[in-house]
Amino acid sequence: MGKITSLTFKKTPERVNHNICYSLIVEWLFTFKIIFRMKKILVVFCFFIVSNTMFAQSKNSKQSVLPIGVFDSGTGGLTVLNAMLTMDLFNNTTGAAVADGKPDFEDEYFQYLADQSNMPYGNYAAEKKTDLLKEHILKNIDFLIGNKYAFNTTGINWITKKKPAVKMIVVACNTATAYALPEMKFYLNKKAANIACIGVIDAGATAALEWQQKNTEGLIGIFATVGTVASNGYPRTILALAKTMGIKPPLVFSHGGLGLAESIDRDWDYFVDTLQQTRTAYKGPSVKNKNYTIDTSLLSIYRFNKGENKLLCEYDDKGNCLDIQLNDPSNYVRYHLVSLLEGLLKNNMGKKMNTLILGCTHYPFMKDSIRTVLNEMYNYTSNGKYRYREVIESYVALIDPSVETAKEAYKTLRNMHLANKANKGKMQFFISVPNTALKEIQLQNDGWFTYQYKYGRVVGENKEYVKVVPFDQKNISAASYNRFKTALPKVYKAITNVSR
Repeated sequence: MGKITSLTFKKTPERVNHNICYSLIVEWLFTFKIIFRMKKILVVFCFFIVSNTMFAQSKNSKQSVLPIGVFDSGTGGLTVLNAMLTMDLFNNTTGAAVADGKPDFEDEYFQYLADQSNMPYGNYAAEKKTDLLKEHILKNIDFLIGNKYAFNTTGINWITKKKPAVKMIVVACNTATAYALPEMKFYLNKKAANIACIGVIDAGATAALEWQQKNTEGLIGIFATVGTVASNGYPRTILALAKTMGIKPPLVFSHGGLGLAESIDRDWDYFVDTLQQTRTAYKGPSVKNKNYTIDTSLLSIYRFNKGENKLLCEYDDKGNCLDIQLNDPSNYVRYHLVSLLEGLLKNNMGKKMNTLILGCTHYPFMKDSIRTVLNEMYNYTSNGKYRYREVIESYVALIDPSVETAKEAYKTLRNMHLANKANKGKMQFFISVPNTALKEIQLQNDGWFTYQYKYGRVVGENKEYVKVVPFDQKNISAASYNRFKTALPKVYKAITNVSR
């Protein structure tokens, strides 16, 4: 019994060891098989990642050589383009926020679109036609991402020419940004992938808050188009950004500059160079305009320029002035800044204005006039008292959103790997003009749409109201070219180089 027990005792461990070895071998083989399969999967996954990366880089490489699109309701957006052409705030090699002595966009080229036929954008809200405005804006997007433009041969006959699509869109219009930026981004996502859309309002609001943080808190004035003011875009953005930045919500006061942008672009309803007397078609501020009234008790404060028909009066038979109409951009500046300050006095805001956002890209053209008038108002006395010193600081920072917009565009371009490194293309400048082949259109004496036709159109009719053509001496006035030459020399040089 004992032996048997002993023999049995010896054999059992041997069987167990064999079983263990067998099990281990099976497990090793199974594990090796899984690892092999995993390696195959890993190889396939890596190949997928690499190939997709190479495809994306190849796609971005092809896209990077395309131009950057910039559009506005008129020529005001050229101030944003000028900022992009002249800005040197980054190192072009590393992308670091350090100037390197070279323009940040020196390897880029641009397409500019002025939607002159459909301006002023600011009036669509007042006419309850913001949906029509959005339709115009999306047509601008279609033009920029498309590859065609029109050329007029004999007045009503048009031919089509080719152009490259754009890789990025900068919306150099506050009103368009205020009313349609989300729609533009959504539309681009559906129509063309990987095209960023940059607006101007966030940029202007950020710059104003940053200036106040570095200096002193005060009231922020918004000087913009009537449409931009009606949208409440700037106050809403400023308050949201202040919350994000963890700072106290600033006081904000807005004023709509009816007619100023329009007069800069020579809109017939607001400014006609050749006029010598008042007219019924005028739509700007006047003695008879109930919403934008020229207060005759403030004439000594306005200090309008009366020379060269820049101020027009309607006289009775005794020589008394019954009505006053503005007929020059500088007089629009005077009227609106006095109105803004009178509004501050009336509302008793509690803080002095030390920051003024130029909330329309046309307004920087008038920056010198704006600065001059603000200085005059600070020093204006009546009955031995300073009239406006309780509502305005001695120095008011004029915030031009164009530089901040250019900075955002540069950062976005690099983040999306769309910086142009391969070649340089040709700059192009386009403007929308009435489609004279469309018989229903109604034109003024100056060749642009009548006010009634412009704002009487209905959304969704799918009609080609305008044609988009290159800048020329007919659709851009000589006075505008002279303004570009003085205020935006880099842009003026680019325009003249294209027209040669």
